[in-house]
Amino acid sequence: MNELQLGMLGLGVAAVAGVVFFNKWQERKQRQVAERVLERGHADVLLDAAPATTAGSASAVPGFAADMDAFAPKDDATIDSFSAIDDVDPADSGLSFGANDAPAAAATAAAVVLPAALTATDGRIEPKLGTADVAATGATLSNAALIAERGAEHPAAAGLAGRQGDPAALASAPPSAPASAPQFATANPPATLAVAGAAKDRSAAPVVAARDNAAPAPAPVPAAPSPASLAARETASAQLLLSPLVDYIAVIDAADPASASQLLRSQRAALARLRKPVRWLGCNERTREWEPLREDSVAEYRRLRVGLQLVDRRGPVNEVELAIFQRAMQDLADELIAVIDLAPAQPALEAAASLDGFCADVDIQIGINVISQGLPFPGSKLRALAEAAGMLLDGEGRFVRRDDDGQALFVLSNQESGGFPGEELKTLTTHGVTFLLDVPRVAHGDRVFAQMLELARRFAATLHGALVDDNRRPLAEGALEPIRRAIAQSQAAMAARQVPAGSALAQRLFA
Repeated sequence: MNELQLGMLGLGVAAVAGVVFFNKWQERKQRQVAERVLERGHADVLLDAAPATTAGSASAVPGFAADMDAFAPKDDATIDSFSAIDDVDPADSGLSFGANDAPAAAATAAAVVLPAALTATDGRIEPKLGTADVAATGATLSNAALIAERGAEHPAAAGLAGRQGDPAALASAPPSAPASAPQFATANPPATLAVAGAAKDRSAAPVVAARDNAAPAPAPVPAAPSPASLAARETASAQLLLSPLVDYIAVIDAADPASASQLLRSQRAALARLRKPVRWLGCNERTREWEPLREDSVAEYRRLRVGLQLVDRRGPVNEVELAIFQRAMQDLADELIAVIDLAPAQPALEAAASLDGFCADVDIQIGINVISQGLPFPGSKLRALAEAAGMLLDGEGRFVRRDDDGQALFVLSNQESGGFPGEELKTLTTHGVTFLLDVPRVAHGDRVFAQMLELARRFAATLHGALVDDNRRPLAEGALEPIRRAIAQSQAAMAARQVPAGSALAQRLFA
């Protein structure tokens, strides 16, 4: 070993020894600093013996005596009110204790002033959270007593009554909590026809009960919709446009989306041979709702519902039409490489025949005729009377009275051919007009009939005409009661069949 190696070895040993010495010196220095910091002259509050004390004395807690002097009573009397402590206004605190109150009130004061009191047991001082040792007053106070006493003034605190065994929550409750959660009251009366003079739908404004000085409640965080709720919403939106009660529905689920225009063009030639309406629905992937397909739409759909209406006023669907629809839907599914669900044909045909028989039983149209008793009715006067009653001329040459939603309530037609041509009304004359009510297509048929009857009487009085039935016999008052009963029975039967009169389904069935 040469001199260079020996020198390097000596330097290494010296460096290691220096580091070890430096670490020992730093360790000793830090230990001395820690001992000086931690050295205290008081006894350990948990392990060392301490003189017994009463729960109302703050001197039992070393280090807290100076802080608790401000809260200690000046004499043996109980604290008069919170105004004795830092000039707190009793009205702001919501709590007050009179000098002559019952022992429970004094115990309440002790619990508020000393929420974490100490009791001396077995030579040790154990901390107790949330309740005070009230041995000096000879009274005890439970969470339930405090809540019951102040519940009327603090409903929010009263809400803690069900949390038995949680004194920390009671001790931390603020004295001026909100009076109560907001209470909302809404009213949603069913919609009524404007022609019957009923009020429109309305909702009462929310009624909120809360203290003026209460902080506004945080807005609830909306929960993410569950798969079950999403499926229910999809089903509800689909049934608004298609219903198994009146439609034969093909369910198609494709792997890849297709545009609305492509879907509608695909089987147009085949479906044109059907006499019954066909409705197309696609599921909007963003809103999870079903919507009708439109030629001019750029939307694309993977999930389709295509419905063939089973019945209309021309009769039920027949076997040939149903077979054409099934073949067209199967071809569409093959084109899209999609899964299709088609119900058997025979049950659908039987359901269509049953529904058509029911519709025939309730399909009632009531007409009231007004005929002249000499001179014919001038067209200009008929138009003035109709427009004064809120009726407008449509494209078929009839005056139509509609509700607020645009649905036809009843119509006024010309008994003579040609209707009411708008350009020739000034020179037109007629010997009779007819008010017509289509009962299945109108909700609250009894009210609409009463309004139509009143308007027909007004026409007859103004035009010096007469009210007659279809046999041109005078319409007596006794003949009106059977009509009213027929309207009520028809609409009750429709409601029982889950096709209410005037609903969207009824509008489709009786088109």
